[in-house]
Amino acid sequence: MCYPYNAAKIGHFGVLTSRMAEDTKHLEVTLETQVESVNLAEEMCLRLAEAAGFGEDECYRIGMSVREGVINAFHYGNKEKPEKKIHLAIDLTPEKMIIHVTDEGAGFILKDVPDPLAEENLLSTSGRGIFLMRAFMDEFDVVKAETGGAEIVMSKRLPGAGSAPSNGSGSGGHHAGPHQGA
Repeated sequence: MCYPYNAAKIGHFGVLTSRMAEDTKHLEVTLETQVESVNLAEEMCLRLAEAAGFGEDECYRIGMSVREGVINAFHYGNKEKPEKKIHLAIDLTPEKMIIHVTDEGAGFILKDVPDPLAEENLLSTSGRGIFLMRAFMDEFDVVKAETGGAEIVMSKRLPGAGSAPSNGSGSGGHHAGPHQGA
C-alpha cells in the first residue's frame, strides 16, 4: 500500500466520472483550486498505480509527479484563483498509465522553463517540478489545453508491459498524447 486513501474527500472536492473503453480505463475529476486538491490528486493516482501493479518506488515517482503537476496548476496556471478549476484525467491502458493535469490559466511553453540545474538557477525554485516530472515519468509533455491553459501529459509504462523507453529521463521528447475532451 502506497498511502492511505480517504474516499470521503472525493465527493467534497470534485465531480468524479469513470467510463470504460475496450481495454482502457478512464477516470476524470475536476478539482478546486485549493491546496487540499494536491493531496487528493496524489492519493487518487497512487490508488490507481497500486491497483495497476506498480511497486512502492514507482508509486512514489508517480505520486510526486502528480503532486508537482497539480501544484503547478494551482500556483502558476490558476494563480490560486478559487473560481478556476484543475482537471485531472487518468487513462489506464494495457501498456501504460497516462496522467493529464490541466489548468485554466494562460498556458506556457515548455522550452521557456529555465533549467533548474544551470548554475544561475540553482537557488531558484522555478522549473524544479518540471525537472522532477521529466525524471520520474517515462513520457512527459506540455500542450495547450482546450481550457486555454496548460495540459501536462505524462505516462509511466505498466510493470511488465514491454521494453523500457529509449531515454528513461522522460526528457520531453516523448509525447504521451493530449487528452481529448478534458
